[in-house]
Amino acid sequence: QVQLVESGGGLVQAGGSLRLSCAASGSIFSINVMGWYRQAPGKQRELVATVTSGGSLNYADSVKGRFTVSRVNAKNAVYLQMNSLKPEDTAVYYCAADGVRYYTGSYTRLDAFWGQGTQVTVSS
Repeated sequence: QVQLVESGGGLVQAGGSLRLSCAASGSIFSINVMGWYRQAPGKQRELVATVTSGGSLNYADSVKGRFTVSRVNAKNAVYLQMNSLKPEDTAVYYCAADGVRYYTGSYTRLDAFWGQGTQVTVSS
């Protein structure tokens, strides 16, 4: 199977910075898209930023200019540098991987996976 493990969440004051990391483990051949989503209390999960294996980037309008997503394909890792944080950025942040081609031990599968989530809290 494939697991995504996140780290780097925490509590920060408004205007501060945090860096989230996520690494995928397992018998992985390739991953098409990796990125980050977030879910605030009482709200639906929303896209934050994604990056393809070829380096194409996609950001939510609310984080453009403040957040930077990056990826190291050889490590199956994705990162999110968050600057100028605002209280409205408070949420559980989830790492996501789509188009994951991996070996189950018997055959190859193509699936999507989520991390367990990491809390980011921005105080005003």
